[in-house]
Amino acid sequence: MVALAPQSVVTGWFGLKFALALTALESLLYLICMSFSVRVERVTSRPIAIVRRRVAPSELSKVVPEACGLVWRTVKAAEVKDAGRHAAVYRDAGDGLIDIEVGVEVGAAFPVGGEVVGSDLPAGDAATVTHFGSYGRLGEAHQAIRRWCAAQGRTLAGVNWEIYGHWLDEWNNDPSKIRTDIFYLLKS
Repeated sequence: MVALAPQSVVTGWFGLKFALALTALESLLYLICMSFSVRVERVTSRPIAIVRRRVAPSELSKVVPEACGLVWRTVKAAEVKDAGRHAAVYRDAGDGLIDIEVGVEVGAAFPVGGEVVGSDLPAGDAATVTHFGSYGRLGEAHQAIRRWCAAQGRTLAGVNWEIYGHWLDEWNNDPSKIRTDIFYLLKS
């Protein structure tokens, strides 16, 4: 990819050319947004077994893996045969905090009991991207979706979620292959 200079002419969607007066930051953000293929999908609700937490954004890299481990151990101890991928659902809690539900896809409603409880992934139209790479770079994919929605005049509904691919041993040596699907529910 070539970085855009101020006053660059960019060929956009449908072959249209338009002039952009871009700062260096805007150029970088444009490239980030364009490196992801944002699409809208109608997603259906799926049951998940989760734990709930309220955290600061700076705590996510610690809390999400810990919560995934707790839920996975609980689901395995309950002998759930159809446990799927890990997922994390995010909602703004105000005051700079995030309410999260971290867990595992399950085939049916998970019984209530203890810290791990049942919930559901959101349903409806969602802007989504597939991110390949380390979890530390997920913010770029989130930013791409938010920028795309703003550019398309789509309004976010206030909930987003990530579904993490099943861990493969090769990812230990090549984190560029780690798959995470990111969704932002859209208002109708």
